Parts: sequence; C-alpha cells; structure tokens
Amino acid sequence: MKASGSDSMRGGGRKTGGPEHFDVLIIGAGLSGIGAAHHLQTAFPKRSYAILEARTAIGGTWDLFRYPGVRSDSDMHTLGYRFRPWTQAAAIADGPSILDYIRDTASEAGIDRRIRFGHKVIGASWSTEAAQWTVTAEHDGTTSTYTCGFLYVCSGYYRYDHGYTPGFAGIEDFRGQLVHPQQWPADLDYAGKRVVVIGSGATAVTLVPAMAETAAQVTMLQRSPTYIMSVPTEDAVAIRLRERLGPQRAYTITRWKNVLIGTLIYQLSQRRPRMMRDFIRKQTAAQLPTGYEVDVHFKPTYNPWDQRLCLVPDGDLFHAIRAGRAAVVTDRIEKFTSDGLRLASGADLPADIVVTATGLQLLAFGGIEFSVDGRAIPLPETMAYKGMMLSGVPNFAFTIGYTNASWTLKADLVGEFVCRLLRHMDDNGYDQCTPWPDPSIAPEPLLNFRSGYVQRSIDHFPRAGSRRPWRLGMNYAHDVLALRHGRLEDGTIRFASRAAAPDHIPVRVRS
Repeated sequence: MKASGSDSMRGGGRKTGGPEHFDVLIIGAGLSGIGAAHHLQTAFPKRSYAILEARTAIGGTWDLFRYPGVRSDSDMHTLGYRFRPWTQAAAIADGPSILDYIRDTASEAGIDRRIRFGHKVIGASWSTEAAQWTVTAEHDGTTSTYTCGFLYVCSGYYRYDHGYTPGFAGIEDFRGQLVHPQQWPADLDYAGKRVVVIGSGATAVTLVPAMAETAAQVTMLQRSPTYIMSVPTEDAVAIRLRERLGPQRAYTITRWKNVLIGTLIYQLSQRRPRMMRDFIRKQTAAQLPTGYEVDVHFKPTYNPWDQRLCLVPDGDLFHAIRAGRAAVVTDRIEKFTSDGLRLASGADLPADIVVTATGLQLLAFGGIEFSVDGRAIPLPETMAYKGMMLSGVPNFAFTIGYTNASWTLKADLVGEFVCRLLRHMDDNGYDQCTPWPDPSIAPEPLLNFRSGYVQRSIDHFPRAGSRRPWRLGMNYAHDVLALRHGRLEDGTIRFASRAAAPDHIPVRVRS
C-alpha cells in the first residue's frame, strides 16, 4: 500500500499500459468525500488518490438541494470538519454557507484538483491475486476504468436523481404545480400563492417558514406530528470563546460542548422518554398562540429520538404560525383534486403549489455492484464492521454518519481510522485487510431507526451485528476511543501480504 514514484508524489495515478492506478480511490465529492481526502493527503502527502464524483460539482447534498431556506439540521460546530473551524456567527447555517465551506476546504487544500467530475461508478471488482480493485465508471456516454489499492466510498445513502413521492390518488388531476424538494425549479414563483407542503420532517419545517415570507398562505399537511425543538441560530458561548481563545481552541471546546449536550438529550430520550416528551411539549406550547391544539399537531405517537428530532432556528416555524402566515393540518390525503387536496376528514385544502416533502429514497453506496474474485457481493449478505467496512470485502471503507448527531462527527472518525489502517499496513508490509465476523453474531438492521425512508429500503443495505464491533455505534465519545485509539489487530480484521515472486503468491494471514 506504499505510494512510490513521481506520479504518486504529484497525487496523479500511475499508468503502466493498463487502467490508471491510484493508491486510494474516493467515491463522492460531498461533505464526507472532501473530508476523507483531507485526512488522507494530510497523513500521506505522497500517496496517490483521486475522487470520482457522479455529478458536475463539489458539495453533494449541499449542492443538490436548492429549496427555499435549506439549512443544516445539526449545528456547524459538529457538522463542520474537526480540522477546519467553523467561524461564522450562525451555528445553524444555511445551505449556501455550508456549500461555500465545503468548497473552500477543497480549494485551500488542493483537493478540487483531484476530482474527476461526471464519473458515476457502477462497478468495483476486487482481485486477491493483484491485491487491487478495478473500478468502472460511466463518463460522457462511455466507460472508464481505474484500479486502486484501497476503495473508500463516501457517496451518502440516498438516491441523488430523485426523491420519494407516494402514489397519491388523483395526482394527475391536479392543475397546479407539483414540486419535490430534491428537484426544486430555479424559477418557481410562489409569491402570493397558496402552498401546501406535504410532510413534517426537517425539509418541511424548513420550507414552511421560508416560503411563508412571500406566499399568500403556507400549510404544512402532515399525516402525524414530529418532535420539533427550537434552538438559537447563534451559539453565544461559541462566540464568546472565539473572542477569548481564538478560533481553533474555541471550536474544539464548542464541538465537545455540543456533543455532550446532544448525547445527554439522546440518552434522556431513550431512558426517560416521558420526561423528554413533557419537556418538548412545554417548549412547543410556549411558542404557539394561546389555545392552539398542541396535542393534535405537535404530539407524536412515538418517543423522542425514535425518529430524528427536527430543529427550527429561533423558532421560525412557530413565529410563522403565530403570525398567521403558516398553518398545520394533521390529516390523511384521500386524493388530489384539480385545485388542491381532499382530506380523509372530508375537508378540502386548496393549493396553487403542492410540495411533496415526503422523503428520500435510500441507495446503498450509490448503487455500485461489488464483486470479490469474480463472486458478486449481495450487500444484505454482508455485515458492517464498526459501521465502516464490510465483512469479506478487502481494502474497503465507507462513511455513514450518525442518525442521532451530525454526519461529520462520524465521517471525521472514519477518515482518521482509514489513515490509521493504511499506516498499519505500510508498517507491517500488508497489502490486504478484510473483516471477518464470528458466525455466532446475529444480524440486525444497519440503521435502527423508525423513519419511513429508512424502513422502506433498509433490507437492501448491509447488516449490523448483535454486538461490537459489528453493531453500528451511535455514541461519539465511545467511537472516539474505539476508532481513534482502539487496537487494529483486534482478531476481527485479517491482514495479509503477497510474496514478490510472480509465479507463486502465498498469502500470510493474521486473524
């Protein structure tokens, strides 16, 4: 796995008459992929790598979503990279600011020069004999092939080409405009219009107050309520710390402060759900008009953190409701009509524009088809080691962030772990590493989350295991110890190396 030669020193691939070869190929140039590249080139300045990105721009989610008010649902002191402080005043940042942050990170480190845009990876095959991956990508109507010693997938976990819209009855009869947030029209004019936003998740609670600023009326139509908490847009503690300690030290302290607060809220939600339900209800009721039907529209049937909490900066959703610019209706859709929606209660909800904020469609690893030594790898038959490698799949890592905290907290740890793993292989002369599970470990869903978008597709993903290190951890402090400082040769990963003789390639295995 050691980089060598002048091409590696420049970061370009080595060409030997076959496909262009890299020490590491990263798939995806979003928040995770740019972070992974930064960790890799900081740890190994001479190692060759490239990023293959299916789209034509850096940013992933933050470049794709362009709907009004798009913003983070985590604070930027934890959604930001560990190695690059977030210094803006707003802790709950808007989408364009996050996109600038990602692009600036890539530009300042020269990562943007390593990206191959318009390369959609469709297949990856591992050869034990060659100790390398052959990666196939579609590009400009043709197929490109690359090889690499280590494959690192940072493609997220949902489809980028379209979102999820249920099969609503009569939807073809609607004469107004139908929009999904994942394909937001740049020229959509909703000023003075009646807008219905179907959904109650993070996208819906972001859209409603943003559109309510100019729309005639915005209604959030939900089948069932979601837990919604108001948080300050700016973190006053972070601002004061930055003034006194400087950006890096203040960022580190604030990051841990927010991690601990988030962990406390999550743990209390799991262990004292009634107490947290009462706390959230009291906070919600205090921000709504007197006499508002809180228990109809803001009392979920599940416990806090069975699904992800929605954050609203400075209570903007509640402000819009108090001002009469926004409303919440809790009902089921019977069908679309020519000028709106007919509800199960018999009520009609008129609309000029209907926004289907009905969620994502999950897609494991961007739909890449994997094989090892000619054998196809069905993902549901694999098990995820520490939530970042796959059983029986050599020299491979992926990033899936936390469901109960910011995505980047886990992404940073995965990047650090991959670098530790590569250095360990260099130091010991290994060129292969493969996790192998104990057969006694029972499989479990990778994401233990009740959200509809997870339940619809989780059977197509790798499994987790019934105990560590195969259980997907959701505790950042624990993962810091396990991924940043835990033993690499833990009896689960098998390391191997090939002999140099071309006619005989013995494999030395340590388990």
